[in-house]
Amino acid sequence: MIDEDGTQLGVLPLAKAQSLADDKGVDLVLMNGAAKPAVCKLMDYGKYKFDAIKKEKELKKNQKIVEVKEIQLSMTISDHDIAYRVTNAKKFLAEGNKVKISLRMRGRQQAYAKTCIEVVKNFAAKLEDMGTCEKEPEVNGRNIIVVVSPKK
Repeated sequence: MIDEDGTQLGVLPLAKAQSLADDKGVDLVLMNGAAKPAVCKLMDYGKYKFDAIKKEKELKKNQKIVEVKEIQLSMTISDHDIAYRVTNAKKFLAEGNKVKISLRMRGRQQAYAKTCIEVVKNFAAKLEDMGTCEKEPEVNGRNIIVVVSPKK
């Protein structure tokens, strides 16, 4: 049994421990029931729960959730459109989000997959100052996908 201030009171029977808690006006809390003998502590359980919830909220507040933003390209995209999408991708990376670059091949474009991969690689190369590619562009059915994560 452990007192409120952390001093050990030794091994006590349950009835005596409960009466000690009642005398001090605190709760008898089972801290580790698997230990032999079980470890109990005298404390204000309401305050303990409140502090635990407060600590959990603080951890959640400091946590940054990373989103994945998607930018879609086509095989015949113009230079101006690429420049516009590059600025948006850089903005997403600056915010700390990942960017998923996808190019959808339509119809006969599937026969020219190498050209499509080059378009995606060139786009990803324009983002190298802000982020790094997680892996090489991969062909997934009709789509070519690459994910760029922000640099630390």
